[in-house]
Amino acid sequence: MDIQESLEKIYSLHQFSIKLGLESITNLMNHLGNPQNNLKCFHIAGSNGKGSTASFIASILREAGFKTGLYTSPHFVKFNERIRINGEMINDDFIADFLKNNHNYIVNNSVTFFEITTALAFEYFNSEKVDYAVIETGLGGRLDATNIINPIASVITTISLEHQNILGNTIEQIAKEKAGIIKQNGNIFTGLLQEKAFDVIKKISFDKSADLYNLSNYIYEKDNNVILKNIISEFRINNLPLYGNHQKINAALAVLSLNKELNFNNENILRKGLQNVIENTGIQGRYEIFYKYPRVIFDSCHNEEGVTVFLDEFKNEFFNYDKCYLIFGAMKDKNIRSMMILLKEYFSEILFTRIDNKRALNYKEFLELTDNLNLKSSIEENPDKVISNFIKTGKNECLVVLGSIYMLGSIKEKLILKDFT
Repeated sequence: MDIQESLEKIYSLHQFSIKLGLESITNLMNHLGNPQNNLKCFHIAGSNGKGSTASFIASILREAGFKTGLYTSPHFVKFNERIRINGEMINDDFIADFLKNNHNYIVNNSVTFFEITTALAFEYFNSEKVDYAVIETGLGGRLDATNIINPIASVITTISLEHQNILGNTIEQIAKEKAGIIKQNGNIFTGLLQEKAFDVIKKISFDKSADLYNLSNYIYEKDNNVILKNIISEFRINNLPLYGNHQKINAALAVLSLNKELNFNNENILRKGLQNVIENTGIQGRYEIFYKYPRVIFDSCHNEEGVTVFLDEFKNEFFNYDKCYLIFGAMKDKNIRSMMILLKEYFSEILFTRIDNKRALNYKEFLELTDNLNLKSSIEENPDKVISNFIKTGKNECLVVLGSIYMLGSIKEKLILKDFT
């Protein structure tokens, strides 16, 4: 059974539904011999920034000479992107063998796609004897399949209203779900959280006798730098390969976590880890400049907070262009109306494209929404062709592709085959 046949069998099961709870993943890991118990893990949760923070941590660990596993989701183009060691994607043979050997168990026990992928990552990292594994949660934290691990450190990046039909309708409820990754007597590192979210994290940390490190106590900003104080004297973060001030915050959280957890204080290694994050982890879709002129930007912001963060960076170059256009696609459980209100003043037209996912927002819903907002919009079935034609114009314009990673990945997969030279 080759990799494509194996993946098609898993996809055909249609087990993409969200099934929060640890019973199924616990039984699966017992079936596999609990390889996750052999791993030293950093566990990352958050509404935004968790993939970037995880990548910064993994990149620094790699620069320090450690064999480092990185598990993120979803993938952009290829399934293998989700599971990497020192930046190299998991090989096809390992995936095929794992799916073949466990196919009957998966089918008989209705294991979900995310549970399968999580178990595969743990099995692969254990078999390859990684020194450290950096694990990003899928959704929430407390009942997420990744929460079967006992990490050496837990990290919560940001908390905002998201997946309210699953995680809760208030910041406090969502914070409680994210805080489910905090372990008894463990270490917990938090990014810049709203006060009401931080209060929840603080109480749960106290109840679990966990040591809490709040990034806001360790940083200040000056002259476009984010500066970490009280570690290595002062450590300045600027000019990262990932654009935006929020990425400096994510990088600072990664450095703080490694400094306090593993006593990392080699400034050269820390800086190389931050600067080489793309090469070391393969991260993409974070204010990614896909084409310079005319400008094409890919960004996987997927909620209101993410759009705000994107615009904080985009407003610095918005006025450079004669016109700006947006290609957009998202899941219907997001606050699309709030996102459109934020975006409408920056774009002449919004092209909505469909995502092949049952949770995706459909054409009718989007058009009704934009019509109510008096926003010029249209439907685009072939966004890759729009991008290709846009690049050929050579105009002083900008095209932003923004929204779900599923959409960005589908478009990038088609664009890879095109020659823009």
